[in-house]
Amino acid sequence: MSAEMISICALGVMFVVATVLPINIGLLAFVGAFLVGTSALGLSEDEIFEGFPVSLFVTIVGVTYLFSVAQRNGTIDVVVRTGIKLVRGKAALIPWVLFAVAAVLTAFGTFTPAAVALLAPVGLNFAHRFGLSQLMVGMMVISGAHAGAFSPIAVSGALVLGMVEQTPLNISASALFAASFGFNLLLSLITFFAFGGVGRGGGAAATTEGEDEAASGITWRQSVTLVALAGLVVGALVFHLEIGFLALLAATALTLIDIRNQAKAVDGISWSTILLVAGMVTYVEILEKAGTIEAISHGAADMGAPLFVALLLCFVVAIVSAFASSTAILTAIIPIAVPLLLSSHLSAAGLVAALAVSTTIVDTSPFSTNGALVLSNARGVDQARFYRQIIGYTAGIVGAGPALAWGFLVLPNAF
Repeated sequence: MSAEMISICALGVMFVVATVLPINIGLLAFVGAFLVGTSALGLSEDEIFEGFPVSLFVTIVGVTYLFSVAQRNGTIDVVVRTGIKLVRGKAALIPWVLFAVAAVLTAFGTFTPAAVALLAPVGLNFAHRFGLSQLMVGMMVISGAHAGAFSPIAVSGALVLGMVEQTPLNISASALFAASFGFNLLLSLITFFAFGGVGRGGGAAATTEGEDEAASGITWRQSVTLVALAGLVVGALVFHLEIGFLALLAATALTLIDIRNQAKAVDGISWSTILLVAGMVTYVEILEKAGTIEAISHGAADMGAPLFVALLLCFVVAIVSAFASSTAILTAIIPIAVPLLLSSHLSAAGLVAALAVSTTIVDTSPFSTNGALVLSNARGVDQARFYRQIIGYTAGIVGAGPALAWGFLVLPNAF
């Protein structure tokens, strides 16, 4: 059996075992990475752990620790009260405010996971407080971040446009941005109504509670925490510093000025989520080293019938991106799509936009940074059940999203 088949079969076994037994799939993924890496690929331990997501690890640890500190000293409650005041007690507006803020942040250059890391904890606190679906709010934060992610000055937008500029193809930057924004707006509308966004979370009750609590004021520690959070935003957005390290620095400083109350803040770090994500991302690197991802992508590109191949590519990138880096997948798939575009009448802007959308909308997966941040910041929920809900939502996106992206962006321009 080839290394590609061994790696795929091992991944299937992991999912079956993790579904049937109460075992964190991250543990299985680490074991699978070692067994497949050494036996099928002949890799050393150092080569196997090249795929360990250090940046993701630091980001999740730092952000969840910082917001654990902020939760324990009441700062999150201050933010909630302020948010209530801004939406005038209409809790149903909260997801849309978060969507808009996330889109603006990423459109002006914030990396998508950084925007989600900043907004998901606050958004899920809102949802928990006022009875909104935390799944809905978390997914709308992610969709908002993706909506702005392909502007010409955004990280992903600049990446795609820069790669296309090195080919004979010509793609309008505004068309790519509009396609991504429109599709994610549509996805958020569907999510909002599907999860009861209208009529849930109390209007008058929220207003009353907000007015009652607004008079309570804030403590000096909460003021310092707000300054630290503002510094986190400025550092990440203006100076492009690593958000995980900034969060750890801020959380440690805040702990030192309130040791008595923050001694157990480290318990708020979502270690089970970190284990799950780190293990799976490490295994995805094994898939890449085995040539599995490349083989699938090239196999799709070598097939005939351009329209069908375009649809297949959208599904391939969506499935793979649910477990791997969207940026890496985009970097790999666009060069593969160029020969198809040059040899057919397909719209370059349409297919590239469809691939961009298909690659990113599945970042709701708990194996991706964005999905992991939502999972790790959920409040007052059964983590196992919430994990299954995110998996179910992502499965729906993987199943329908690429087809819709193909139908809206590729098919109309093919004739």
